[in-house]
Amino acid sequence: MNVLFVHQNFPGQFRHLVSHFASSSDNRVVGICQPQAPGIRDKQFSPVLKSVYKPHRKPAKNCHPYLVRVEAAVLNGQGAARCLIDLRKKGFIPDLAFAHIGWGETLYFKDIFPDVPLIGHCEFYYHGDGADVDFDPEFPATIDDRMRVRTWNMTQLVSLASIDAGVSPTRWQRNLYPSGFRDKIEIIHEGINTEVVKPDNNQRLMLPDGTGLTKDMEVVTYTARGLEPYRGFHAFMKAAEEICRRRPKCHIVITGGDEVRYGKTLPNGMSYREKLLKEVAIDHRRVHFTGLVPYESHLKTLQISSAHVYLTIPFVLSWSMMEAMATGCVIIGSATPPVEEVIEDGQNGLLCDFFSPRDIADRVDQVLDDPDRMRSLGEEARRHIIEHYDVKDKLAEYEKLWQRLLCRL
Repeated sequence: MNVLFVHQNFPGQFRHLVSHFASSSDNRVVGICQPQAPGIRDKQFSPVLKSVYKPHRKPAKNCHPYLVRVEAAVLNGQGAARCLIDLRKKGFIPDLAFAHIGWGETLYFKDIFPDVPLIGHCEFYYHGDGADVDFDPEFPATIDDRMRVRTWNMTQLVSLASIDAGVSPTRWQRNLYPSGFRDKIEIIHEGINTEVVKPDNNQRLMLPDGTGLTKDMEVVTYTARGLEPYRGFHAFMKAAEEICRRRPKCHIVITGGDEVRYGKTLPNGMSYREKLLKEVAIDHRRVHFTGLVPYESHLKTLQISSAHVYLTIPFVLSWSMMEAMATGCVIIGSATPPVEEVIEDGQNGLLCDFFSPRDIADRVDQVLDDPDRMRSLGEEARRHIIEHYDVKDKLAEYEKLWQRLLCRL
């Protein structure tokens, strides 16, 4: 079977699906992406080819501010279309295609391959209220902000009309989409490989400064691709000050880069890490910033963690929280959607007030003061991931979906 994936950072959310198809020599797998995409390099799989596009220009400088992202999506769609046309000329006709619908790459897919079943990854539909915009009073939204994000949805609306089926990783994320499209979107998480992401009580994490951390120490962890308010970094840093004061033996490991992935950057070019380090008093010998780390180091960090803090405004759920649960971490998660869809307070983790550093620190105390009793929360967290989010089960759900689409032909 010829299988096509379209994702500017290929494989992105499709990593497990790509590996699944590439594991069979009967399949030809191609990913359309931008130059920075990592691709698949695992030698155990059949070759996964990349068809790379680059937008032929940036959005016009005089473009209406609301339409900058929309024009960028059109440029992405044109770039992806050129790749599709080139593949067709070379004889590669997909039997099945998967694509992220957020960046415009699917806008013209059906103009080139009208009869190819297209499954769209429906990650996040913007709202002026009730989701990320205007959630945090520290970052109030204006009417201009609300109108701008409404305009951004133009790209997805065109794509929603053309995909044959959609997938969202959580119920809350699916329900952000207009009611007229929801029946088209199934809830299928990408899945966690629980055979790889698992506890290791003998693990040891060596930090760049020579500090060695193990499971029998007090270690609080926090992970985000970008250390930013969308992922509650400002609240966590204030909580870290309190944790340092209360617990003189506790180490805090913060994994993530300074680049803002979601939300607004600071006007002076300063990172949120730099800003908050000037505002809070922490013990720099025990608060460790690792930056972005290889995946193996990320897993080691989770495996030695005593308590993993995951904070987010109502937005896309991070893989890191699910991976932390799979390693048996005791999760302290913000009581925000879609975290509440996965974490049941006191059953498979603890929920905290996103806006209260003191509540976060109290929850950390609760875990570290009674590690034996709290260990059961970590065990239940892993059981929950195995039962509801294991990658093998999710691939089976995906297969039911694509087989249903193929049977319609």
